[in-house]
Amino acid sequence: MSLTLNDFDYLLPAELIAQTPLPERSASRLLVVTPAAGAAPVLADACFTDLPDLIRAGDLLVFNDTRVIHARLHGVKDSGGQIEVLIERAIGPHEALAQIRASKSPRTGTRLRLADAFDVEVLGRVGEFFHLRFPQGEDLFVLLERHGKLPLPPYIQRAAGDADETRYQTVYAREPGSVAAPTAGLHFDEALLERVEARGARCAWLTLHVGAGTFQPVRVDDLGEHRMHRERYVIPQETVDAIAATRAAGGRVIAVGTTSMRALEAAAQEGPLEAGSGETEIFILPGFRFQVVDALITNFHLPKSTLMMLVSAFAGMNSIRRAYAHAVEARYRFFSYGDAMFITRRNESENDKHDDAV
Repeated sequence: MSLTLNDFDYLLPAELIAQTPLPERSASRLLVVTPAAGAAPVLADACFTDLPDLIRAGDLLVFNDTRVIHARLHGVKDSGGQIEVLIERAIGPHEALAQIRASKSPRTGTRLRLADAFDVEVLGRVGEFFHLRFPQGEDLFVLLERHGKLPLPPYIQRAAGDADETRYQTVYAREPGSVAAPTAGLHFDEALLERVEARGARCAWLTLHVGAGTFQPVRVDDLGEHRMHRERYVIPQETVDAIAATRAAGGRVIAVGTTSMRALEAAAQEGPLEAGSGETEIFILPGFRFQVVDALITNFHLPKSTLMMLVSAFAGMNSIRRAYAHAVEARYRFFSYGDAMFITRRNESENDKHDDAV
């Protein structure tokens, strides 16, 4: 199937892009999408608090426990020019890759003064990112927590406030390293997690640190030429064992967010799912064969984004087109602080982008 960027476009009124979270985490709406072979998908409007009713005894929900770091810093070059630094990912206790906004890109060897508090050295370039060395005397994440700012996504047209310090983190965030939240998890509070487990479902955890590249637009029309940014993940043995037990008992593996899905499917591409750590640049397009995940909880994604391609691969392109058209018409809230979807994986391969169009 030949796919182009325009196959994943849709019209979104700007006023539907959520700029702030709702007062309560679980107060979001939930669009339930059930693909139907050879027919239009079944769409049902619900509330996120209805999620336990969609969960069966024996199901397993897999969450990403990454924690968003204070990855945005302002500063000056040694020449005096103003800069903004956005950490992409840590690559050691004192080194990181970062995006740098400046009137002129800093050269290798340049020293940057950040937050009027400490200096970093530019060691070179790694693709589109700058390789930075931070002071040796203190852990990188400690420095960022003290002097950096929370990096809200570029489509949120305001600076991060005090409320974002908690609301742009999941209630189960543990492992620091992300520069963007795994937003499907933002809808869960402790009470809802307890209700899910009361249904007889289990919860498991993995870590995938989301990089700033998640917001980078796809710049090529031929999707075969696109290259994904790399993200680091860790899958514990307990999670692998829980997935195996769920499969053996006939339960479903439900990924909470595309980050959980990416980690699981990346780790299963070369054979049976195994515990461990690694880096992935997996690019999931229609035609992808899913090995692990049966259902997905996810927010709504940007037009022409790789995440639109991922959910189209999971549910079928026609199902996602119809679901998004319905969401726009029904005035759902979009993106990080917006509403959510519960998507069941399609049962048949969709080899034609016009398949099941009715």
